[in-house]
Amino acid sequence: MYYSVKSRRWALLFVLPFVVCFILFWLAPLVYGIFISLFKWNIASGNNGFVGLDNYKAILTSGTIYNKLFINGLKNTFIFVLLSVPPLVLVSLGLALIINSLPNRWKAVYRTVFFMSYSVSVTAVSAIFLWLFNGNGGFVNNVLMSAGMDQPILWLNSQPYAWITILITTIWWTIGFNMMLFLNAIDEVDEQLYEAAGLDGAGAFQKFWYVTFPEIRNISIFIMITTVIASFNLYGQTKLITAGGPEQSTSSLIMNIQQTVFDMNQLGIGSAMAILMGLIMMFVTGAQYWLSYRNQ
Repeated sequence: MYYSVKSRRWALLFVLPFVVCFILFWLAPLVYGIFISLFKWNIASGNNGFVGLDNYKAILTSGTIYNKLFINGLKNTFIFVLLSVPPLVLVSLGLALIINSLPNRWKAVYRTVFFMSYSVSVTAVSAIFLWLFNGNGGFVNNVLMSAGMDQPILWLNSQPYAWITILITTIWWTIGFNMMLFLNAIDEVDEQLYEAAGLDGAGAFQKFWYVTFPEIRNISIFIMITTVIASFNLYGQTKLITAGGPEQSTSSLIMNIQQTVFDMNQLGIGSAMAILMGLIMMFVTGAQYWLSYRNQ
């Protein structure tokens, strides 16, 4: 009995830091954000009175400036999610399979090489790719012009090149994280399964499809869900590389929320936009989870 009570106390002690951080950095901001979204609140004068759901009505009413900002940002964010999630998952899986096939002495080297980009700040990454894809004297255009191209490509000022630039930047920057998760999952696959498949005459693709993929299915679902969430939070790359252009075609929802709060001084409406964005993300990730596990 004494040891049971003591073990519970130790368990509570170890869980307490997580609970405190959860309350301080997730639950409290969420509750406060919902509270602010129900008031006419701005940065300069603070709380100007309770308005109920009027902030949400202003966002969801067609033709209002807040509706245009929200819908345009949401559309651009969905475009980026659709463009970025497949390569971020498939390319990272391909890299993991390639590195896993290397001799053991090289695995650690390539793990480090591909993961290093993930540790670089978005400011530094954006500065690098802004220089690479600059339409006037950028490195990529200089190479293409040297190869015989007649006119430089306006990578940052025309579509679809602006999205291509953002996509390449994001893949280079974040691919290492997903790759490491896939590598760790592949390392856990029992080698005897591969040996048995080889004895049955299975080739490389059959080993992957019937052995590797079923064993890493759960981590694959986790990576897909977290990648969708990360892509929904698009901000730094578009803010620093394209500034939302051309013609606001890469302005993400978070950028428009920031514009609502800081440029238009509407903290209440900005908070309502953030709450709606969170609900949409919950719906999308919930649908992913349900579709992924409904046949299991």
